Parts: sequence; C-alpha cells; structure tokens
Amino acid sequence: MRFLMGFLTGASFGTTALFAEAPASAQPANLQKALFAGGCFWCMQPPFEKLTGVTSVTAGYTGGAGASPTYKDYAQKGHIEAVEITYDPARISYSHLMDVFWRQINPTDGGGQFVDRGPQYRPAIFFQNGEQKQLADNAQEELGKSRRYDKPIVTEILAASTFYPAEDYHQDYYKKNPIRYSYYRSRSGRDAYLDKIWGKDRELVLVKADGASHEFKTYSKEELKKKLTPLQYQVTQEGGTEKPFDNSYWNNERPGIYVDIVSGEPLFSSLAKFDSGTGWPSFTKPLEPANIVLKEQGGLFSTRTEVRSKHANSHLGDLFKDGPKPTGLRYCLDSAALRFIPKADLQKEGYGQYASLFEHANVTANDHKAK
Repeated sequence: MRFLMGFLTGASFGTTALFAEAPASAQPANLQKALFAGGCFWCMQPPFEKLTGVTSVTAGYTGGAGASPTYKDYAQKGHIEAVEITYDPARISYSHLMDVFWRQINPTDGGGQFVDRGPQYRPAIFFQNGEQKQLADNAQEELGKSRRYDKPIVTEILAASTFYPAEDYHQDYYKKNPIRYSYYRSRSGRDAYLDKIWGKDRELVLVKADGASHEFKTYSKEELKKKLTPLQYQVTQEGGTEKPFDNSYWNNERPGIYVDIVSGEPLFSSLAKFDSGTGWPSFTKPLEPANIVLKEQGGLFSTRTEVRSKHANSHLGDLFKDGPKPTGLRYCLDSAALRFIPKADLQKEGYGQYASLFEHANVTANDHKAK
C-alpha cells in the first residue's frame, strides 16, 4: 500500500531535498584524544558519536609495527581496528568514555570480537598518558570485581602508538550504508551478547552527558494498552498502518526531532524530513541510526523492509529505495508510532544535546520539501 501510494500521488522522488547544514563551530583549545579497539570499527563509531562533548570519532588502525596500513594489509602489519575519539574534557570525562567502551565489547574474548575473529579484532585500550592508564587500570579492576562475567577480563591496556585513519568509505559506514550496516550488525552477535550482559544498563550511559538522561523503559502488553491509544497500539505492537493524509505529522513542517512513542528514544530529525506525496511522514535518514532496526519481511509477491525501534521494538513503518538525494532512501513512517519534540522544547524535554542541530540551520517550511 505505501509503495503504491508513492506513485499514485505523483511524489517527486529522486530529486534533491534542501536540507540546511549547520556550519562547523570553533573547536575548543583543550581537546583530548581517547583510543579504543573493540572489534569491527563500523560498530564502534555510532555509540561515541552520539555523546555530548565528543567532537569527532575516526575509524582506523593502530598498535602495529608497519607504517601506513590499509584495509588490505593492516592485519599483516600487526595493527588492530580501532576508533580515535576527540573530546572536550570540560564536557565529558575519560571515565565516561570508558563506561561506554565496556558496553560495546566482550572484554573476556582476546581472540576477536563476536563474528569477527583474529588478533586484528581483539579489544584494547590505548592510553595517551599516565592519567588515562591509571583510570583504565582502575576501571578494568572494578569491572572484574563486579562478577558480571564468568570468565577473566583479557582486554589489553597498551601505550598509544601512531593512529592511522582508515579509508573514507569506512568512516561513518552506518550512515553511508544503513541497510548493509544493519544486516551486518544484527547478524554479528554483538547486540544479543551486550543485551544479555548489560540489560537496561547498556544504554543509560550513552545519554548521560551534560545532564541528559533517558531510561528507555519496557512495558508489558497490558501496560501498553493503557499507555497508548488504540491506533498507537495497533501500529507499534501489531504492525498496523494508519491512513495517509489523516495523521499527525505527514505535513508537519516545524523544526524538531521525532522520538518513539513508547520509549522516547530519538529516531529522526525534521532536517531529514521531506514531502514524499504519500501522506505519511517521510525521512531520508535516521537521527540515531543505532536506534533503528531493519527487518526483511517476505510476502506472497514481494519482500519489504520493516523499520522498528531498537529499544521499544516498536513497528515504525517501512523503508524504500525511492527517496531523494543524498541517500536515495525513504523511511516511510506512521505518525502514531512517533512523538514530536519541537526545537524550543528540546532542552526541557531532556533532548538538549540535539538543540545545536538547529542553531545555525536556515529551517523553513520549504526546506523540508523535495524539490
């Protein structure tokens, strides 16, 4: 139904949407570096990039003896896949970064990480100075005492050596190739393991910088029936679809973000919203790709890609490959699965870390329509 509506309404797909980009702001003078290895560097960039106080996260290679490694030869040169994090210590601490790091890895596995095997995927902390080493040693000791694991922690703590950025196509792979990344991630075994070890504690640490804190609660079916309207329940829990052109956000042009109606996890931004002509809210890319899960659903005559939220497991809508540039994607969602947070309310609602997205953007109603 959604697919057909795109053609029946004459939607202008494949054209460039005018999304205003905020100019880069001046960087603080006291930025510091953190260097972590946790298996596939595609999976290690997203959790750090969402943290307030982190200015950049670069995927690359380190720890080996050979100079100028590439993806073809870094393992032979003794390097490990790693991420270099540039952060402002006045806004986020090294200890906080380590809290996030432990929640991304299996620290008891020195032979690789999850589906990726070999020494080039082993976990490690590369300290930049004596203070970082002491903090890393202390954190690892405390983690060992926590009895969270039934095996000894073998994550290495090593002096940092030269870091070599990986090729451009590896940087922010989850943004450039969201479907391929989602398939790889879901099959890697990483999330299943981390959910088992950390449970709710896994994600809380990711959003506590600058005082922002969201606990992504889970609810029973009975609780959801009381919390949600019948339509919201039908859409999010039973995979239903609301009527086109008769829902809350299909023509909403205000700047802000869209969060899961059940959990509150941030999903999409108005900066990536466009008028698809279908009567449902449509986006070219997620605000937080780590909160989006894609699932192939087979049908009698075709397959479709379902879009669900990570934490609440809400059905959100469907993904199509007929969207405008630059992604060519159309996340076609149901308003009933979303809650809109206007730009003016981001701080008081606890989503202040996203306010800067709209500070310099020239956001007008026409900016959200595919031309």
